[in-house]
Amino acid sequence: MVDARVSLKKYSNTVLTVVKAKYDLKDKSQALNKFIEIYGSNEVEPQVKESYVKKLLKIEDDYFKENKDRQKYTNIENLRKEIEG
Repeated sequence: MVDARVSLKKYSNTVLTVVKAKYDLKDKSQALNKFIEIYGSNEVEPQVKESYVKKLLKIEDDYFKENKDRQKYTNIENLRKEIEG
């Protein structure tokens, strides 16, 4: 946990007061954390663990091994050609 002293403009203070009331939070610190939790992903992409990426790649590899006939549809252009004949 990081402590920070902040100076807020009147509007920012009002927004935090509304967030605090809306989510029944104890203080503006919790309101600020909630606001960042909701809107932070618009500014910063979440970090993905390397183990998760490896797991996804393994699932994809296993799928294509089991479904070799479906590999020709790995992109939308190939699927469109197949459908449109």
